[in-house]
Amino acid sequence: MGILDGKRILITGVLAETSIAFHVAKVAQQEGAQVVLTAYPRPSLTARIARRLPAPPPVIELDVTSATQLDTLADRIREHADGLDGVVHAIGAAPRTALGGNFLNTSWEDVATAVHTSAYSLKSLTTACLPLMKEGGAVVGLDFDASRAWPLYDWMGVAKASLESCARYLAKYVGPQGIRVNLVAAGPLETPAAKGIPGFRDVADVWTEHAPLGWDTGDPVPTARACVALLSDWFPATTGEILHVDGGAHAMGASNAKSGRT
Repeated sequence: MGILDGKRILITGVLAETSIAFHVAKVAQQEGAQVVLTAYPRPSLTARIARRLPAPPPVIELDVTSATQLDTLADRIREHADGLDGVVHAIGAAPRTALGGNFLNTSWEDVATAVHTSAYSLKSLTTACLPLMKEGGAVVGLDFDASRAWPLYDWMGVAKASLESCARYLAKYVGPQGIRVNLVAAGPLETPAAKGIPGFRDVADVWTEHAPLGWDTGDPVPTARACVALLSDWFPATTGEILHVDGGAHAMGASNAKSGRT
């Protein structure tokens, strides 16, 4: 019997087998959950990837910037599940002009796209799913440490800071309904999203050097397990939290954190 036995979980962001969301879906199923996926912009691609999961789940098209699709989301989920116990927000995107050192020249239109897609969508997705959720439900979002400025991450870093604040306010407003909202801040992982970030390898090398536990950029399973744990009933009094799964790098200073390892 798994820690998600009988739970119904909606998971966004499965774009490839290397996606963190794919591994969240895989671990969730292994722990007993019924999973439903959303996909954008290519539902057929997600459906193909979904066949590699232990039990291929249904796939629903969802553009989180579309009010029409959000308005119909609950009804479309009901075609596959009679309710939801958890939602995973694994969505983040920004125009290339918002990354790569172009911070001072990025237009508001491109900044707005990044913030809408990567931060406001946490609120949009959550409120669209609320009619299906009951007390004890959980929302888990994927984050990247926004406490500092990372090279070339630019407006995506601002969007992640907005995501973190949004999660805290969501926790405040849906808490009275018994619903928890938490984020998992993973270290850099070799995902489809990472391929679009200039300088990703430089940041990953720094992480590997400074994480006292070490950090494997090719292993999303620890992050997936953390998400599944937060979706379970094992954290009934935890909300508004950012759980770091990064080998401990976030807690280290600028010196070589590995110097004490044996």
